[in-house]
Amino acid sequence: MRRREFITLVGSTAAWPVMARAQQAAMPVVGYLSGISASDRAHHTEAFRQGLNDAGYAVGHNVFIEYRYADNQMERLRPLAADLISRKVAVIAAVGGNNTGLVAKTLTSTIPIVFTSGRDPVNAGLVASLNRPEANVTGVIWFSGELGQKQIELLQEFLPRATLIGMLVNPNNPEGEINEQTVSEGARVLGRRLLLLKAGTASEIDAAFATFAEQRANAVIVGADPFYPTRARQLAVLAARHGLPMISAVRELPVAGGLISYGNSVTDAYRRVGVLAGRLLKGAKPADMPVDRATKFELVINLGTAKALGLVMPPALLARADEVIE
Repeated sequence: MRRREFITLVGSTAAWPVMARAQQAAMPVVGYLSGISASDRAHHTEAFRQGLNDAGYAVGHNVFIEYRYADNQMERLRPLAADLISRKVAVIAAVGGNNTGLVAKTLTSTIPIVFTSGRDPVNAGLVASLNRPEANVTGVIWFSGELGQKQIELLQEFLPRATLIGMLVNPNNPEGEINEQTVSEGARVLGRRLLLLKAGTASEIDAAFATFAEQRANAVIVGADPFYPTRARQLAVLAARHGLPMISAVRELPVAGGLISYGNSVTDAYRRVGVLAGRLLKGAKPADMPVDRATKFELVINLGTAKALGLVMPPALLARADEVIE
């Protein structure tokens, strides 16, 4: 190799890392702020990335993601959000609980925020209206907190003689209030008694199930809350130990061994959040983007758990199920 060619080769090789860093620096960065932990419900994070991909953004190719997880400690959200803002991310995806979006909104009025929420975001103070969010915030909502009466109706199909229904609510999350109200109203309308217990830690969950069993509850409804799917296995084991049919709004619980879930597909909602984040990266304004309503519902039944509990699931109910776990 000639000396001039060698020098040219060495020079271009040395310049390559600099060029690569420059290309990376030019890529937009999405801040992913979650109230739960990285190991919990990882399929939701994957769905978010799929949504970004659907919008034309591939992680590592033309977009980066900075992940921040509060590990179910709500007091950590504020410093984590502040860190993402200091890094000047292009968009913040505020997920894993309604509080996440509220915290991010209080800290920035300029960086676009796209949230997930299981409650009315107008009443929560996230947006001015669903059709015209205004400010720098939009997102995706679902209705898990408002399905209380439907969940009791489902219980009535396979437990028509149930009179006392237990309910588990997380006292650490204000989102649980609407779920508590709708279940209470559903129980009243259908003539059932409700035993409401609050549990926001693993030990409190243990104690609550012991009380459900002591009071001879016929079934348990697990409130809509991002904390409970992280304890899915514990909940399923306790329900089996005490012979309690357990219903929830999210599929993680019957997958872990609970009985039944009915609610919006939160996985699909996270994909929609990724799509919205992609639109924001392309220059869309949050104020002009109506809040998206997740419309996909899913009914999941664990037939193996039903058999273990000695329950016969009505054929009509099984026929309506989106997924039956044998």
